[in-house]
Amino acid sequence: MPKITTIKLDKETKDRLNRLKEHERETYNQVIRKVLYVLNRIRKDPVSANRILQKIDNNIKRKSRYLRKE
Repeated sequence: MPKITTIKLDKETKDRLNRLKEHERETYNQVIRKVLYVLNRIRKDPVSANRILQKIDNNIKRKSRYLRKE
């Protein structure tokens, strides 16, 4: 079982992490790991990283359209 720790975040940081979620049940840990993955990917292959960011952005837009319909 992975070790778990608690971190303090400003409300603004928490809100920004919420806006990066691709789905409602995505954890902050998953969001942060995704951000770190993309940052590391940019160093190795910026074109590939850009495709990943576009896919994430499309998923977030799709989620927000779905939530507005409810």
